[in-house]
Amino acid sequence: MATDARQPATGQTRPGGLVLATVYIVAALVPLMLARAQSTAPMDRWEYAAAAMGMIALWGMAVQFVTSGRFEVVSGALGIDKIMAFHKLAALWLGLAVLLHPLVYVLPTWLDDPDLGWIRLRFYLTDPGYRSGVISLGALVALVLTSLLRDRLPWPYEAWRGTHLLLGLVTVLAGLHHALAVGRFSAEGALAWFWGLVALAVLCVVFVLHGWRWWLLHRRPWRLASVTKRADRMWELDIQPGPGTPQMPHHAGQFVWMTEGAHRIPLFDHPFSIADSPRREGLSLLIKEAGDFTSQIGNLPAGRVIGIDGPYGEFTLEAHPADAVLLIGGGVGIAPILGILRDMVARGDRRPVRLVYAVGQPQNFACLDELRAASSTLDLQLWLLSEDPPDASDMIHGRLTPVHLSDMLNGLSPDTTKALICGPGPMVVAVSDMLLDAGLPMRNVIYERFDYSGSARSRQDRARTGRMLGIGATFLVIVTGFALSL
Repeated sequence: MATDARQPATGQTRPGGLVLATVYIVAALVPLMLARAQSTAPMDRWEYAAAAMGMIALWGMAVQFVTSGRFEVVSGALGIDKIMAFHKLAALWLGLAVLLHPLVYVLPTWLDDPDLGWIRLRFYLTDPGYRSGVISLGALVALVLTSLLRDRLPWPYEAWRGTHLLLGLVTVLAGLHHALAVGRFSAEGALAWFWGLVALAVLCVVFVLHGWRWWLLHRRPWRLASVTKRADRMWELDIQPGPGTPQMPHHAGQFVWMTEGAHRIPLFDHPFSIADSPRREGLSLLIKEAGDFTSQIGNLPAGRVIGIDGPYGEFTLEAHPADAVLLIGGGVGIAPILGILRDMVARGDRRPVRLVYAVGQPQNFACLDELRAASSTLDLQLWLLSEDPPDASDMIHGRLTPVHLSDMLNGLSPDTTKALICGPGPMVVAVSDMLLDAGLPMRNVIYERFDYSGSARSRQDRARTGRMLGIGATFLVIVTGFALSL
């Protein structure tokens, strides 16, 4: 909980997904073990199951604040794609557990006498003593629905983020009040103290994310040195530390959260990949005009105060050692790819590098002269693909195909070659699956995207979802075991 959300990646060994999943499950057992030590009036097995559902859901909702992608100790170990996928999926099973919590409580009564069961359920939903539980349930339903419908809501992104934070706080704090006020196991004893500590931890996390980070954004300002047009509606920002602001250690390929001017508030920041080598002073961000925040990015004046929070992510060569590297960027997804390539040039890296850059129109290519010149320093082969007819002899007309990938991988060992992909969601899905078909192991295909609303899912996404659903199934087993053990 107290981990600094700004701590940069260091290349040191981090806990893997299996370790973090184990910690997550074991931690969820703590309230159940404390409840097991409590003495309560006998209940039906279904009521014990309902209590366990409520306790696990309450713990899981509190943990959602840590799996929001802003804590490097978690997202740096898994990658932003994995941690955000888990955050979304966990919200669904936690929401289901909260919905089932009152229903399973009244199930024994309903099975004996349906009319009396409905009366008991209405009592839970309308009695003032249970009001905080109903508020928690309503806030969670609203939170999940607004997240699922985010792209269809007529709200600015910043308004949605503020609403998401508020609903999350109401869900957890009202749920904790409900547990302490009417919980069969939580009203007193060690479990009551535990929930008090959870409430304090949640408030501390929110303070770190929105208080401490706000202070750092103002205490350590950066300055915009220059804005350079690199392609159609694409700009490169040279950002330098302001007075008293230290350089930011990072790895090529990581990203930062950026705000500017008077809007240096965490709710107003946006993620952008670092497009340069850490050997260079300052930061370079490659940004495309694609929304409200970025529509005027090319008009920012030199000297504008910039807020930088980071670095984040594990889309780096340090996190994925390899004998050969395949870099694939689509559109503005070239930003972290360019950062990795620039760093390889700066280090004189001798590994074989295959770089694919795909765009819709030739005018969308950025930094072409620099990419072409890198071939004189690196063992680099470059593929430039344009969906519209190209305007240079070294460009290829069309989309990336399995044939192209086969050519790129020719002479490289699949077991020791890592592919790093960044671009639009559908492209990432298609290319990652093509690489698996070409013989690369799934562990060697790494991708990053900042759009998590798309429905397209790669085979790696589906495999990851299966493993995450296994955590939910484990909780079901735990709930059953708790009910049968009492």
